[in-house]
Amino acid sequence: MQLRRVFARHPEVKTVKLFGSRAKGTNTANSDVDLALWGDVDALQAEAIAAELDELPTPYKYDVKPFDLIGLPSLREHIQRVGIVVSPEEKG
Repeated sequence: MQLRRVFARHPEVKTVKLFGSRAKGTNTANSDVDLALWGDVDALQAEAIAAELDELPTPYKYDVKPFDLIGLPSLREHIQRVGIVVSPEEKG
């Protein structure tokens, strides 16, 4: 999977979870791909990873957030509840 190859280049990322409409199955053709990252990742690194993902030959736009930097409790709870692990490999 191309997504996993991108994350394999980032050993600071330990786990990636898909969340939002695509995780819930309520997405439309225009829905972005929401990803939460666990590990030693800051906002700048998340933006760089999102840019790499946007370069993949897919029709999707990626929204990438470090979980530790998400301040909204309801969003954190949503990610914990419906998030789907897409990159479970333990690294480091």
